[in-house]
Amino acid sequence: MTQTTNDNSPAALLLGGNGKTGRRVAQKLRALRRPVRIGSRTGTPAFDWNAPGTWGPALEGVDRVYVTYYPDLGMPGAAEQVGAFAEVAVAAGVRRLVLLSGRGEAAAQHAEECLKASGADWTVVRAGWFNQNFDEDFFLEPVRAGELALPTADAVEAFVDADDIAEVVVAALTDDRHSGRTYELSGPRLMSFADVAAELSKATGREIAYAPVSDEEYRGVLREIGLPQEFADLFTQILDGRNAYVVHGVREVLGREPKDFADYAREAAASGVWEV
Repeated sequence: MTQTTNDNSPAALLLGGNGKTGRRVAQKLRALRRPVRIGSRTGTPAFDWNAPGTWGPALEGVDRVYVTYYPDLGMPGAAEQVGAFAEVAVAAGVRRLVLLSGRGEAAAQHAEECLKASGADWTVVRAGWFNQNFDEDFFLEPVRAGELALPTADAVEAFVDADDIAEVVVAALTDDRHSGRTYELSGPRLMSFADVAAELSKATGREIAYAPVSDEEYRGVLREIGLPQEFADLFTQILDGRNAYVVHGVREVLGREPKDFADYAREAAASGVWEV
């Protein structure tokens, strides 16, 4: 749905606007009285990455777009679709594209280059693993069950909060100073999945265990629950040490430190999402 304002200014199209970051971006833009259009298959007009005929209607009356790609920019063909969409967007009069990309993902960086080639003003926001993966996505049920069985060994990640990502995206959509910039975002500290389990245990008041499993075992689990095998590839690519350092994009854009995982865990636990 498009929200209108008194000055009839162009809307911001948020692809994946009902997702973890998209709905937060929508909320923040609306608080600023900026018009918003949600880009999804259930939106009005509908948007579907796999139906290019929906792209043009979704772009009517739009001058900026937050580009997220489902399920992940690392999936085969994603970069080419992002590039094709960016060209359609520029031809439709869009001047600003803000892309949610992934830290340490070569395929995601290929998508970045495809988007930049469109000629639009662009900003790239590279994020690592979201805190919200544990309460809004594929780690929710394992947390409720009390065990994170993952092929991550002792790898570490600087988990970043979706609210911090959304605030950076809003800045990029609304402030020309961020045009042509690439920002890498992380949380304030490195954590292993054993550290994550300990923080979740503390926040929930019950034991959440971390159980390292082999890549083969994890792929078997993915087959059983009907998820793409590429998810296992993402663990291999992202958690091999390439992102084992803290970056400072949140501070650079927002002038403050990012949210710590412990604070996120306390807030999520208080919402009751992990209650069993």
